[in-house]
This record gives sequence, C-alpha cells and structure tokens, in this order.
Amino acid sequence: MLRAAGIALGCALIVSLAGAAWAYWHLNQNIKSVDIDSALGDDRPARAMSTPSPYGAASPSPLPSGALNILVLGSDSRDGKRNKELGGGSSGGARSDTAMVIHLDEGRTKATVVSIPRDTLVTRPSCPRESGGSTSVSYGAMFNTAYSVGGPVCAVKTVESMTNVRMDHYIEIDFAGFADLVDALGGVTVTTDEDISDEDSHLELEAGTHHLDGTKALALARTRHGIGDQSDLGRIGLQQQLVKALLDQVDSTNLLTNPTRLYRVADALTDSLTTDTGLNSLTELMSLGQSLKALSSSTTETVMMPVVPAPSDPNRVVANEPEASELWESLR
Repeated sequence: MLRAAGIALGCALIVSLAGAAWAYWHLNQNIKSVDIDSALGDDRPARAMSTPSPYGAASPSPLPSGALNILVLGSDSRDGKRNKELGGGSSGGARSDTAMVIHLDEGRTKATVVSIPRDTLVTRPSCPRESGGSTSVSYGAMFNTAYSVGGPVCAVKTVESMTNVRMDHYIEIDFAGFADLVDALGGVTVTTDEDISDEDSHLELEAGTHHLDGTKALALARTRHGIGDQSDLGRIGLQQQLVKALLDQVDSTNLLTNPTRLYRVADALTDSLTTDTGLNSLTELMSLGQSLKALSSSTTETVMMPVVPAPSDPNRVVANEPEASELWESLR
C-alpha cells in the first residue's frame, strides 16, 4: 500500500500538465489526518536514531532512508453507505479489526510486518479525548477497544505503551477504501491451502489459487469463521498473505502505461486514508512511498506478536513473554 502510494501519487501529477493543478488539489483534499503528536506530547518512547544520509548537502531533496515504525489500522467503521454494505452491522462506532506495526529497516529495503491480534488483553492507558479530559486506565481490556474509546490517538498510545516502540506515523484505511484500492490495482492473486466457507464475510473459496477483486479480497481479510480454529489468529494469516499479494500486484502493474488505472489508484488511496499530520500531504506521502521502491514481498517478513491463551478467558490472548518483548526490542 505504501509503495503504491508513492508510485501512483508521483506519477498521477505528471500524466497531464493541463490537469496537474486540479489533480494535486483534488488528491490533496482527499487526505484526512489526526494530530497525534500534539495530542500525546513528549511522554512517549524515543524516536529511533538514524544514520546520517550519505547524500551531500548540495544533493537535491534526497529521499528519506531512516528506520521507521508505522502503525497501520484497518477500521471496521460502518459510516457511509458503501462501508455499511461491505461490513454489515450498525453504522455506529468503529473498531480496529486489523492492526499491524510496519517496521522499515535503515535503508528501507527490508520490512517487518507485525500483526497484533485484536483479542489481545492489554492495559489500556489513559488517553486524551478530542472533546477534552481523558479516558480512564483499563486493565485486561481488549486491544481493539483503544480505537473504540479514543480513536487513533488512543490506538497509538496503547501500542506504544505495550511495546515501548515509538510509532513514527499512523495510517488507517476503512472497508471501502481497501476494496477500492484492490480494484484500482486490478485485483490480487492469493493461494489458499484449504476451502473457505464463511457466512459472516460472505466468502466461498475452494483451496487453490484465485485472483480476487476488491470485495472478495476484503472478505478474505475479514474471514475468521471459515478457517482453522475460527479465531482471530487464523484471520491474521490471511491478512498477512494479502499484504504480500498487494506488494506483488504493485510490482506487476506498470501504472505509467495506464493513466486511467494510475489515477484510480491515486484517488482510491488518498480518499481512503486517515494519517497523522506528518503524512497528510501529497508531498509527504509521495516521499514515503518512493523511498520504498526497493521493497518487495521477498524482503518483507510477516509475523504475529507472540501470544498465548489468556488465563482468565480462553477466547482471549495475552502477550507471550519474554518472546513478545524480544520481538519489540528488535524493532527499536
């Protein structure tokens, strides 16, 4: 997704000189953001130290290359007609049904994607409310409630509290946005090891290789009842497979030769994203995406935070220590 942003946004603005000014304004206006840095202040883990850029002072705008940690959330918001159709349920509230910490190594040629199970029991810290005041500390709370009670700010603070890793950026995408992005890229190809039949996600797939459109790719990302032990842990495996499938699709799609698809990708991306204020412009998103040009599915490792069943509830999990802490330590 991040690579697609850099390619599509960078190219879409030069497809037509006549339309460049309007395209920039339209795509820039699409982006929504939250000022997480101001809300959380200085009481946060330290930023990672990066090696100075090898470029000389006279070099024109070198791309950033330092290590980064980005919290990516998939929101199950039912707001809007299309989100409700794709997600079902009521239109009130939202949860972070998908949570991944993307760690980009120094040089940004390798990445580690760490999935955090939504059913993980955590200590949810006190978080500032947008309307004023703060939420209360909650012990043994499900991880995905952080987003429900305090939005992106509380989601970031909870992740930083449980990992002691600074989240340099925040990116959120909703149901409709993910489906539109997959469609704009021409679909994704995945291989399933078992038949999938899930009434809740409305997905029916036989074992084998399939090229999925956006609606079916979203259904695969949401599937949990039709595979394995029907828990959130099985769904995480499918989501991680989709991450690599998206990287492969970006690599195989020559957006420069298809201006219509190029602009569809750029429009779908910007219209579906909520970011922190450090990524809320085309310039920043392009710089981030283009700095990942050497990243591929083969250099991206997907893992899940080590967990074990919670002693208090077999339907919930808790971090498996010391393995979980060792994993987060490797990303600092």
